[in-house]
Amino acid sequence: MAAARQSVAEAQRVVVKVGSSSLTTASGGLDADRVDALVDVLARGRGGGEREIVLVSSGAIAAGLAPLGLVRRPKDLARQQAAASVGQGLLVARYTASFARHGVRVGQVLLTSDDMARRAHHRNASRTLDQLLAMGALPVVNENDTVATDEIRFGDNDRLAALVAHLVHADLLVLLSDVDGLYDGDPARPGTSRIDEVRGPADIAHVEIGSAGRAGVGTGGMVTKVEAARIAAAAGIPVVLTSASQAGDALAGRATGTYFHRTGRRSADRLLWLQHASAPRGALTLDDGAVRAVVEGRKSLLPAGIAAVEGDFTAGDPVELRDTAGRAVARGLVNFDAKELPQLLGRSTRDLARELGPAYEREVVHRDDLVLLHG
Repeated sequence: MAAARQSVAEAQRVVVKVGSSSLTTASGGLDADRVDALVDVLARGRGGGEREIVLVSSGAIAAGLAPLGLVRRPKDLARQQAAASVGQGLLVARYTASFARHGVRVGQVLLTSDDMARRAHHRNASRTLDQLLAMGALPVVNENDTVATDEIRFGDNDRLAALVAHLVHADLLVLLSDVDGLYDGDPARPGTSRIDEVRGPADIAHVEIGSAGRAGVGTGGMVTKVEAARIAAAAGIPVVLTSASQAGDALAGRATGTYFHRTGRRSADRLLWLQHASAPRGALTLDDGAVRAVVEGRKSLLPAGIAAVEGDFTAGDPVELRDTAGRAVARGLVNFDAKELPQLLGRSTRDLARELGPAYEREVVHRDDLVLLHG
């Protein structure tokens, strides 16, 4: 464990995620003292620029509640988006002013999961974040809640933080909560104890994890944090889960919170987004031969292997690939609109090219845009 904590202290590129409840009052509105306290810790943690930090910050919707006269987080999407629109400006202005006390510039980066699954957008986001870090700025990342639809319920940015950590090739992910780690039961109950380290899913299979945040202004809870830790660890990135008040200890590698050991190795960035962040817009049912080709042979999906099409999607959208029993076996970015596909089913690309033109001599889903779904 000491070696693991030493690697935390030595991590050169760190993604830190902070939730709404650590930045705002229970009634909404930013708590300037709490923001300043976090910024002080992060500025010290940078070590004068020797260490790079990316901050994934929730709080836009919560920050917009009070200015719009809302007493609690609204349930309807339109008012959530309005609150995010007002709150995002307040949030970044607060960070800009607070980091300026330490001579640190911040750059705002708003992402949606849909953007990140698409190749060109993914490259642009990666380049922007790398350039900000190279120029000594501290990126403040949030989901673009003003335009996100299904993605607005993204787990209070916990999953986003895991994916950003992978995107920037971070050495460490720190998830800050209002609880100082993962407990083997409700931490408010006597007799429960903190789990110091997690080496794999089996270590916490017995733990009943609560889902509600305490303060009532965020959407996340321990469930989303553990899921984010699992995603990051499987992608080769260790994780420390602790409270915002112990962020300094976490960054220094002291024994605080719960440490999740890495369980896997890095994969292609975009495929991690495709697997964990994209919402399928439709589904393609594959015949048995196509399922074997895609799953076992790691081949692209051709029109000849598709038995049925569901949904209303356009070229470039994520779709689910299913076997004849309806089980999802893969997810991928489709190269045709839903309305184009029925005329292509079961036919060879050579025949299609001869009849419809060379644009139809291509895969429905290319293997580079396809990720297998296990379990």
